[in-house]
Amino acid sequence: MAKSNYITREGWETLDRELKFLWRIERPAVTQAVSEAAAMGDRSENAEYIYGKRRLREIDRRIRFLTKRLDILIIVDANPKQEGKVFFGAWVRLENEKGEQKVYRLVGSDEFEPSKGWISIDSPVARALIGKQIDDEISVSTPSGKMRYWILAISYQPIV
Repeated sequence: MAKSNYITREGWETLDRELKFLWRIERPAVTQAVSEAAAMGDRSENAEYIYGKRRLREIDRRIRFLTKRLDILIIVDANPKQEGKVFFGAWVRLENEKGEQKVYRLVGSDEFEPSKGWISIDSPVARALIGKQIDDEISVSTPSGKMRYWILAISYQPIV
């Protein structure tokens, strides 16, 4: 399944900051270090030179990826008409059958972060949530069977 090209404004700005940091600060610093290491003579046994060249390739690969990705990403801002329903960028408090509660935020595939509760809009849970309202029940197929959740809260600002 292809990943969606949606991203929150904060997510886009984070990727843009990373690109600018790599291009303006890290790449020039690593290039300088490689140049200094190369001046020391034999490059075949020069760990600083070998590591530096490898790091430059990693930086260049990431810069190419970010440049291409930022060009195709679509920034989605919350719309006041969305209030009360789950759409992209929403924070949602769910309760499962055991009474356990979790808060998720629906974000783009480039910014999902499970440790923060940020899940990809392409995930089964997010797809089940789209368009739902408070008190709606959703059912999600998991490897351990079907899970049922109830929507307790929806916000386009962080839920505490």
